[in-house]
Amino acid sequence: MRAQEFLANAGIEPKVVEKPSKPPYRDEKVRDLLASASKLFAAKGKKTLKVNLKSESVSDEEIAKFLLGPTGNLRAPTMVLGKTLVVGFNQDLYEEIFG
Repeated sequence: MRAQEFLANAGIEPKVVEKPSKPPYRDEKVRDLLASASKLFAAKGKKTLKVNLKSESVSDEEIAKFLLGPTGNLRAPTMVLGKTLVVGFNQDLYEEIFG
């Protein structure tokens, strides 16, 4: 809800919103999202991860820590903005990305 409020206040409307009842993103789907992205911004609480996936090396374990929840599913909210993947919500990170 916080991400939706932030986006609404910034005048940003998502093109696709998937329902929580949809089957979760796991394993291959998550790898596909990462393979198609050149930048990753992820938030887990107050911690953030900012990676240029094409030029920086980050361990799969570090990425998984930010992208996957305790059940092994992709964390919400998740957004694809062109070649940028944004996972999780952090007010400061959203302000940096969306201005």
